[in-house]
Amino acid sequence: MTASDGSAGFAPGSAPGAEADAPRGSARAHVVVLGNEKGGSGKSTTAMHLFVALARAGKRVGAMDLDLRQQSFFRYLENRRAYAERSGAALIMPEQARVTPSDLPLRAEADEADRAALRAALDGLRARCDFVVIDCPGSFTTFSQEAHAAADTLITPLNDSLIDFDLLARVDPATGRIKGPSIYSEMVWRGRQIRAQAGLKPIDWIVMRNRIATLDARNKRTVGRMLKELSRRIGFRVAPGFSERVIFRELFLSGLTLLDLRGGAEGQPLSMSHIAARQEVRELIRNLELPGVSPEV
Repeated sequence: MTASDGSAGFAPGSAPGAEADAPRGSARAHVVVLGNEKGGSGKSTTAMHLFVALARAGKRVGAMDLDLRQQSFFRYLENRRAYAERSGAALIMPEQARVTPSDLPLRAEADEADRAALRAALDGLRARCDFVVIDCPGSFTTFSQEAHAAADTLITPLNDSLIDFDLLARVDPATGRIKGPSIYSEMVWRGRQIRAQAGLKPIDWIVMRNRIATLDARNKRTVGRMLKELSRRIGFRVAPGFSERVIFRELFLSGLTLLDLRGGAEGQPLSMSHIAARQEVRELIRNLELPGVSPEV
């Protein structure tokens, strides 16, 4: 890796699809991508809270959901729209853009068509929005690879476990030492190469530790140590994420976020757990250091 992308240490090899062209289009909107290659890490929940935080800060927000099978982010937004119609609550909504995979028979041609479709959809949002929030699937796809190359800020939610750490790097089971990058880290590295070739700023990569144990457990210390070492080697920042709280799961059906609850949209008083969870959201926004966004949302 070179100093130009803010990284040091081992350089991952070529990821699948390394022939992808540099991302195109204007850079008027700041693109935030939620990505990793594992489901259940909190990408959609984070994307939803980030959208509301940005909208409450007066920003025009575009949204894309590239998990074409589950569509958790867009389902969350559907629930939000339905709740607003049902209750009469004035809830902010983003501008949404959808993509559909190509049905061309040859894979290379289909992949290029998918890249072009994503670029076109993203360019449209860039022209009209201040921020674009993209939720990626928990698997490798051409859409996901292209989105990572377009990211100004990349957020990788990671459950605080050694199983999830394997997403980022391979670890020697005998010594506990980091042996090399995972395929996901290689994809991020390729995205950085594509951006460098296009003369764009390096990706600001944040690994977000979710479900951190409250007790000072051995696993917690081990994951923390490994993340600190790996962050220096491949160039990402570590930020605290969300604790395991029931409220994050319950809000999905209403399409609300903890930032909406502050306004009393659901007509219920806030518990101490709600207040603590909302503070976690604020802390995340502060750590992201997004341009022109105050953490006091």
